[in-house]
Amino acid sequence: MNPAAPAVPAGAREWVTPAILAQLRTDPWFSHLPPEFEAALLSIAMQRRLQHGEHLFFRGDPPDGLYAILDGTLRISGVTEAGKEAILSLVEAPAWFGEISLFDRLPRTHNAVAEGAVRVLHVPQAELSAFLEREPAFWRELGVLMALRIRLTFISMEDMALLPSETRLARRLVWLVEGSTQTAGPGPWVVPISQTQLGMMLSLSRQTTNQVLSSLQAQGLVRIAYGRIEVLDRVRLMDAAGLSATERQILAQLQAAGVRSAGLSAGGGASA
Repeated sequence: MNPAAPAVPAGAREWVTPAILAQLRTDPWFSHLPPEFEAALLSIAMQRRLQHGEHLFFRGDPPDGLYAILDGTLRISGVTEAGKEAILSLVEAPAWFGEISLFDRLPRTHNAVAEGAVRVLHVPQAELSAFLEREPAFWRELGVLMALRIRLTFISMEDMALLPSETRLARRLVWLVEGSTQTAGPGPWVVPISQTQLGMMLSLSRQTTNQVLSSLQAQGLVRIAYGRIEVLDRVRLMDAAGLSATERQILAQLQAAGVRSAGLSAGGGASA
C-alpha cells in the first residue's frame, strides 16, 4: 500500500480501497464527516454500475438511500408529459446526493440518468435509517449536505430571475468548470456538456445559447467543441460572470476543501 494513502476504516466493505476513500475525501461534505459517521457509511455502502442512458432512479420512485458518484457523470433532470426535458445539473465524482428523501421520505423529485458508463456508491435507506435511529446526532451531518445544496440553489434561482442570458450563461459555466474534476490540471478546462444541454439547464433557446457562447469565444474566454465547452481563461470568465464577494468566498471554501463536484456547482439540483 502507498504509505501516503489513507487507511480504510475497519468494517468498510472490501471494495472500498484507499484510492476510493481518497477520492471520496475530496468532497467538501464527506471530508468533514466525523470518523464514526464516515466508517458507518462505508460499512453499509454498495456499488452499482450503470450503462449509458440507464436510469439510477425516476421521478416518483420511492426513496432508496444516499448516493455518491465514483466514476462518470449523471444527468439530473425533469421531463414534462409532452417529453420536454429540463436539465438541472450534471453530477460528477465525488458528489453526494439523494439526501432530501432521507428527511421527508417522499418520492424522488427528479430523474437521474447515466451519461456514459457510471459507477456509484449506494448507502441503502433502511440500513442508514437504522443507524441514524441509534445515533441521531449524525442527522446534523446530512443537514449540512442539504444546506450547502440549498445555498447554491438560491444562487441559481436568483440568477434565473434577475440576470440577462449572457451573464446567466457565464455564471453557470463558472460553477461548472470550478467544480469539474479537471480544474486542478492545466488548461484548457473542459466542461463535458453540449450547447443543447447547457441551454436546457438555463431555459435558453439553442440560438441564444450559441450566440452567447460565440461571443465568449470571440473574447478568448472559451472554445466551442463538439459535445463540450473548453474554458480558456478562468479568471476572465469569472469576471464576466460578475460573481459577488460572497459567491467567490463560497467557491474558495469549496476549492480549499478539494471539491470537484459538478453536482454542487450546477445549481444544486442533484439532491433529488
